[in-house]
Amino acid sequence: MKVLFIGNSHTYFNDMPQLFAGMCEALIGERTEVTMLAFSNRTLAWHCEEYFSVRFALLYGGYDYCVIQQFGHPVPPIEETEPPMEQLIRLCERVGTKPVLYMTWAKRNEPEKAALISKIYRTLAERYGARLAPIAELFEIARTTHPEIDLYWYDGSHASPYGDYLIAATLAAVIVQPKDLHNLPDRLIDFRVRFEKGKAPTALLDRPSMEKVADPAITAALREIAEGVLKQ
Repeated sequence: MKVLFIGNSHTYFNDMPQLFAGMCEALIGERTEVTMLAFSNRTLAWHCEEYFSVRFALLYGGYDYCVIQQFGHPVPPIEETEPPMEQLIRLCERVGTKPVLYMTWAKRNEPEKAALISKIYRTLAERYGARLAPIAELFEIARTTHPEIDLYWYDGSHASPYGDYLIAATLAAVIVQPKDLHNLPDRLIDFRVRFEKGKAPTALLDRPSMEKVADPAITAALREIAEGVLKQ
């Protein structure tokens, strides 16, 4: 299985696509190849303006799925989100790639924004018949049912390693559609990155991020939350 990710830092944090690939392999026993076109602080409109990389990847990459993530904070209104989203979905359809809308989430201190984010993504997923990973909704469920689990990086905006575990597990559930998620390993990826004001984030370029054994009680709780998408 081959999956292309299009987005920004909410996609590349904690090497989430790689975590997702490992989860899919654990669920279906099939090699999962991932490619990522994710750039800091960029919208889908920017991806469509800088169209050649996306165009080439989709036309010639032979991807089974394309995970599409819009700018997160603040989420652009539906009037700005729909045109580039539709452009990418139509290109996916042209080459037989299934689009998956990757719903972003509200900031730690702005939980009231989750409803708007959810409405935008659910409207577009229904309108274009795309699969949906309802991350904003699951973050709010986790915040309510397991407030002890910190889903956020220290900036209160990006996902922590546990936040990205929930994201990757949800995407795996939406794409693979297994019976359950009990076979997912208790491992996560801890992304080493520095942010300096006014500058792009700096990652450790010479080696992969650190893979760590997670707290099994936390990952079990996150798997249970992610499994909610299998019942929708």
